[in-house]
Amino acid sequence: VQLVESGGGLVQGGESLTLSCAVSGFTFDDAGIGWFRQAPGKEREGVACITSEGTTVYTDSVKGRFTISFDNAKNILYLQMNSLKPTDTAVYYCAAKPGLTYYASTYFLNVNLWNDWGRGTQVTVSS
Repeated sequence: VQLVESGGGLVQGGESLTLSCAVSGFTFDDAGIGWFRQAPGKEREGVACITSEGTTVYTDSVKGRFTISFDNAKNILYLQMNSLKPTDTAVYYCAAKPGLTYYASTYFLNVNLWNDWGRGTQVTVSS
């Protein structure tokens, strides 16, 4: 599995940014792909994920501001981020999990479940 993130950068608070993740070598069947982030000095946390059945899950802090989507034709995962806050500053990682749909959705954003990771892209939001 190869996951390559892009689209990070420096933005001001309130602005928008879209992250992309090119996915290859992964069969999106009974599976999930998602976005995680890690801020300096903090543990990696789940941001959003989408399953092959179309279920989406978001962490509470981004609900209503971020939207995850997957283009099946291009095999690209997106994260549209609106109304960005300084607290969104982190390295954002794309991840893939075969068999995610066999778990209860409450576990979807558990970092320990996920098998394959990209190298990350930095998002910095200034105040």
